[in-house]
Amino acid sequence: MRARELGLPLTGETGPWNAITDVPGVEVGYVTLCEGDDVRTGVTALLPRGRDGVGTPCSAGWHSFNGNGEMTGTAWIEESGSLAVPVVITNTYAVGPVHRGVVEWVRANRRDMAPEWLLPVVTETWDGHLNDIHGAAVEPRHAADAIEAASSGPVEEGCVGGGTGMRCYGFKGGSGTASRVVDHAEDRYTVGAFVQANFGARRELVVAGVPVGRELPDGPVPEPDGERQVPPGAGSVIVVVATDAPLLPGQCKALARRATLGLARTGTTGSHFSGDIFLAFSTANEGALTSTFPEDDGSAPYESMRFVPWGRMDRFYGAVVESVEEAVLNVLTGAHAMTGRAGHHVPALPLDRVSELLAARGVGGAARTVS
Repeated sequence: MRARELGLPLTGETGPWNAITDVPGVEVGYVTLCEGDDVRTGVTALLPRGRDGVGTPCSAGWHSFNGNGEMTGTAWIEESGSLAVPVVITNTYAVGPVHRGVVEWVRANRRDMAPEWLLPVVTETWDGHLNDIHGAAVEPRHAADAIEAASSGPVEEGCVGGGTGMRCYGFKGGSGTASRVVDHAEDRYTVGAFVQANFGARRELVVAGVPVGRELPDGPVPEPDGERQVPPGAGSVIVVVATDAPLLPGQCKALARRATLGLARTGTTGSHFSGDIFLAFSTANEGALTSTFPEDDGSAPYESMRFVPWGRMDRFYGAVVESVEEAVLNVLTGAHAMTGRAGHHVPALPLDRVSELLAARGVGGAARTVS
């Protein structure tokens, strides 16, 4: 179930799939690992230009709202303003094997891209409540498998890929996406957002402006002997924003910052124990922002970029805020309850109760119950 099926008054025109894949060329792939009682994790790969476009840079920028997390490769994004590799999301302790897996995939498939060096972008959220995060379930090959699985079209949401074992606002979290269409001059562009949501305290949850979390009290979350209770709101959230609008790197960075406002609409105040890290890229201006070694003949060709004027960016900012908010709601409505490591159980968002709370405020429509 997606958030719009609740009848929520979500604003803005969406793309045909209401997903980050509405941006032409963007592909998403998953590897989901649910094995035995202890493995609840996975890998998500987002390819800005598809597999064939790996190595062709996009204008890009990133932002850390709260730095209690990891996103590799950001120093180079900051330096060059470009992104030419897949963006891969997993759990906190799997960053190493996934990083290696991306290197191996590029070496096997795109040796022409970076024969001397490569700086993958691998990022994470913590799934140690449901998943044995100290285990070795995620291997380098899973990064390659997620890249190979990437495709356009509708995107599965909820307990899939890197989001398999995540929690959001005290309920089952995971992967979600949404998009908006933006008119500019004579053109129409798409802004899409993808989130791996593992953040927020239950009491904070806001749906369509209604503070439903206050009416959904926290239940006891027992921990095995010797384990400390994780504070409400701890976890992390990764947001990836894509657009086909022509933007400068600094404008992509400005889009990434607006992800904060989309999350805030769902109620979070930004826990100290949550790594909230965002990345935005533009697939326009293909061929610009290259960073290859100079030719021996000493030639120094120029590059040029077309971009939206800074004074016309507000509609794109609004599209980010709206799509990030809806992507988080799609996580919550799309995820199912899950039991994992040490018998830990995380319930799904009770959609029937949420619908009642919304209806009492004159918001939303009918919803089905998810156990």
